[in-house]
Amino acid sequence: VVAVARTSGALLATSPTMPSTAAGGDDAAARTARTEAGVGAVLHTGYPVRFWDHDLGPDRDRLLAADALAGPASTAGAPDPRYTLRDLTGHVGPALHEAAWDLSDDGRTAVGTWTVLRAHGEQSLQLVAVDVATGRRTVLLDDPEVEHEGAVLSPDGRTAAFVATRISTPGRAPRSWLALVDLEHDDAGAVVGAGERRDLTEGWDRWPHALTWTRDGAALVVEADEAGAAPLFLVDATSGDVRRLTADHGAYAGVQVAPDGWAYALRSAYDAAPAPVRVRLEDGAVEDLPSPVAPLALPGRLEEVRTSAADGTEVRSWLCLPDGASPDAPAPLLLWVHGGPLGSWNAWSWRWNPWLAVSRGYAVLLPDPALSTGYGQDFVQRGWGAWGAAPFTDLMAATDAAEARDDVDATRTAAMGGSFGGYMANWIAGHTDRFDAVVTHASLWALDQFGPTTDAAYFWGREMTAEMARENSPHHSADAITTPTLVIHGDKDYRVPIGEGLRLWWDLVSRSTAEDGSTPHRFLYFPEENHWVLSPGGAVAWYQTVLGFLDQHVLGRAWVQPDHLG
Repeated sequence: VVAVARTSGALLATSPTMPSTAAGGDDAAARTARTEAGVGAVLHTGYPVRFWDHDLGPDRDRLLAADALAGPASTAGAPDPRYTLRDLTGHVGPALHEAAWDLSDDGRTAVGTWTVLRAHGEQSLQLVAVDVATGRRTVLLDDPEVEHEGAVLSPDGRTAAFVATRISTPGRAPRSWLALVDLEHDDAGAVVGAGERRDLTEGWDRWPHALTWTRDGAALVVEADEAGAAPLFLVDATSGDVRRLTADHGAYAGVQVAPDGWAYALRSAYDAAPAPVRVRLEDGAVEDLPSPVAPLALPGRLEEVRTSAADGTEVRSWLCLPDGASPDAPAPLLLWVHGGPLGSWNAWSWRWNPWLAVSRGYAVLLPDPALSTGYGQDFVQRGWGAWGAAPFTDLMAATDAAEARDDVDATRTAAMGGSFGGYMANWIAGHTDRFDAVVTHASLWALDQFGPTTDAAYFWGREMTAEMARENSPHHSADAITTPTLVIHGDKDYRVPIGEGLRLWWDLVSRSTAEDGSTPHRFLYFPEENHWVLSPGGAVAWYQTVLGFLDQHVLGRAWVQPDHLG
């Protein structure tokens, strides 16, 4: 289900459907025939062909709608009535791929993104409105240089707010801002057009990434990264004035605005798992709400580290310190680089959780180097198209600042990261021997290979020219790697394909000179996992292997074989 109308109860949904299935037809029959024929092949006519961890096609999403149910069954024991879905779009190829939709309060109008394929394998996102009664689609905004995402309709259904993103070029990073467009209706109330795009926060040096209207339609509650947090902001829908609502270091998500003037959300931070709260829009006061889960007791504390980069720019980090870390018992340091690269260490993560390492006695440094969000457009631009420059020197400056503390042991250190963080781990391994161990998960190794084989080559091609790939590819420094390195990769990773991990592993092993064929490096391979490693058993194996590898090379402990790895 994509959306349910607030007042009418109408429903909007998307569903993957075979191209040959007529509107209202039997889609199961087409799938059964394909299975019985033993056919798994997909004939593609465009790009992309896969996404994150799954193949695309031959089925594609369609937009479906249903009127509100009359009510529950009138007789005890009788089945409740079911929705009767109507096909609003038919087969439209990749147009609805990963589309986000919002439904007007009365259920008459849906707004969302429509993917348009363009020359040279490129694509862009239109903003469209669909009349739920007839399926008629109206293009509201179409700009090949600007994408329109996350649209939400005002309570009166007359204005759509959305995130506008200027598409990047090799020399210019993307930029996002909050924009509005007024919908034009005919006498029957159907959308027939739109006014000009109104850029509401183009002068605000932050990137909004989730929007919610206040119930009076006068403002929007906006989520955006800022200096290691993800606060809520209130944006005036007329003037564009921005006011930060929440003052803590929390990251707020899943916001819903109630008629009582409060916003309800989940709040987390790198020292707090998600918990429900409500925020008063009048003054930003935050109240904890009852939760079925008690707050976690952490094995340490969270502090902030600030330092200056090589060019004088301030670089900030979170530092997770174990209980007992002190000048008399300094903790070994683990540098952990975030992925993205357009992101920030600000929200709790069960998948990338520093506290397991902290519980083993490590201090874990979580820096936001160049390309991180929440520090302004110039901070992103510093690293754009030059991944091995400012992002690397920022990470080294942050590490220097952490090692200068008397509760951190600068003689026992390691570096790790996943995805883009894995790229940086590879770059670090080839450009310094200061660390005792390196862990690189789902990492980019040979950029000339990664660019055309990832699931979104058009996206990376906007930044990654042949020259950029040549100057910033870690594989050119393979001969310089002397630090024991743990390579981790999942075979179902289509964002950073397994070829990156396989090539990295061969480049390491083929340079190992021991006559008996031994190597200090290791390769943790997950045949069934994707970019993240999501299964419980896989996560256990991941953490046991990573922490065991660090303990061996940083702490000098004997290697302990993880459970169930042979």
